[in-house]
Amino acid sequence: MRLALLPLAASLALAAAAQPPGDPPDPRTKDAEALPAYPKADPNSKVIENPEKKGLVLEVLPDKTTKRVGVTAEVCLVKGPLELFACRQGTKEHEAVVRLGHDARDIHQLLLLAGATPGAPAQFVDPKTNEPAFKPATGSKVRVLAHYTKGGKPHTHPVQEWVWNSQAKKPLAADWVFAGSKLLTNPDRPDDPPYYAANSSDVIAISNSPYSMLELPIEVSRDDALLNYEIRTEKLPPLGSKVWLILEPVPAKK
Repeated sequence: MRLALLPLAASLALAAAAQPPGDPPDPRTKDAEALPAYPKADPNSKVIENPEKKGLVLEVLPDKTTKRVGVTAEVCLVKGPLELFACRQGTKEHEAVVRLGHDARDIHQLLLLAGATPGAPAQFVDPKTNEPAFKPATGSKVRVLAHYTKGGKPHTHPVQEWVWNSQAKKPLAADWVFAGSKLLTNPDRPDDPPYYAANSSDVIAISNSPYSMLELPIEVSRDDALLNYEIRTEKLPPLGSKVWLILEPVPAKK
């Protein structure tokens, strides 16, 4: 299977999406808030960061068993319909709230270190019958929080508060699971390292995807997502603001 990065839609020119680093400053980001300090869950937590991969941290709480993952991100859209919550930079900024400059495989590895167990993204066909059959994504439940500054004040809350379900007339209610994406081999170059498919865009998905790293364990087609889920503009910091996403694996019930 050949996998190429998904091209941005023609509507990108009209979407309120931040420009990639290196481009001329975007005047729409003039009010962007800077990245706040990482918010420890406990003052005595140990925060581990690879000096070669700034913006990715593993927080180990004092009990040494509870762990969280911190990931830096940037607000790339402040108004419009959503297919994703978080995408890889340079992919689907026109349909995601935030974009990540990190390799999604590194986030996957940190989630493993934090105790999360990957499952599988949504299934659309029964492998035994080859007939259409939906099976929701599986894996450890992961809470996702946003920590950022708005109006000079720090805020921390579940990222669901940034996503409005227009059909239910309330914020997104479901939590994500660690689907774990897939590794894909390039048939033209089988000796190349396999490609971590979430890097094509689907790092934290709202609609179902066969490549999601984090996915909602409910049925949401792409059309349903774009029709029913949108950004709560009034809740977000300005376009281009830097935020921490905090990923908290939830221990399975015994």
